[in-house]
Amino acid sequence: MQEAITLMHRNQTMRGMRHWPDANGETQDSVPAVILLHSFTSQKGEWHQMYVKLSRALERANVASFRFDFLGSGESDGEFIDMTVSHEVEEAHAILDMVREHPGIDPARVSLVGFSLGGLVAALVAGDCQDKVEKLALIAPAWNMRDWVVQMASGMSEAAMDRGFDHNANLVGRPFAEDILPLEPFSRAAKFEGPVLTVYGEADARVPADVIMRSSRQAYGDRTLLHKIAEANHTFDKYEWERDVLAAVVSFLT
Repeated sequence: MQEAITLMHRNQTMRGMRHWPDANGETQDSVPAVILLHSFTSQKGEWHQMYVKLSRALERANVASFRFDFLGSGESDGEFIDMTVSHEVEEAHAILDMVREHPGIDPARVSLVGFSLGGLVAALVAGDCQDKVEKLALIAPAWNMRDWVVQMASGMSEAAMDRGFDHNANLVGRPFAEDILPLEPFSRAAKFEGPVLTVYGEADARVPADVIMRSSRQAYGDRTLLHKIAEANHTFDKYEWERDVLAAVVSFLT
């Protein structure tokens, strides 16, 4: 069962979808839940509707899921140029609190899934409040986002920075760069002591496999299960690659 939902944050509306397991036509009570956090410049359905497919797979496994557009993305209020990692972390905390208080959800069994920048956000949120998160699944987590920002901003004038730099027709604002430059993600993420799954593509050019492996070990040591998908790129845009991602994440979460 799938339905649209909203959440108010900073006087703006975040728009999302709730998926609820429906076994034999009867709504299930006290079920586990998963929150899906989307990637940079993406939206709650994700690339090639991967999050829609994941939510439906979780439904079949008797797990509820919630996926929202961050403010400034998708159908939510706000402008993309105003987004920052810290803002998305705040929004993810608000979603987590809402889901844990949602009728029929077991608050002790709420997990996070994050793709790319959403993976970085999920790792930070789990580290901030590890007692509220059961499991953490990271898909191609953007541990190197700060390096990417430095590269994009290099050589830009102050005026150009104020206007924002163009990334695939999305304007990335100065606040995003100023927010992420001092970020120390590994020590913060490492506070989460629960199970961690990291799924990554062998041929990922955006977040290379060696960066993901090294960063995951730095944050979690031997506590993270690494799942490599041969030849896959950053967005897993082949049917067999996506199927591998979904199978690994659903198996880990259930």
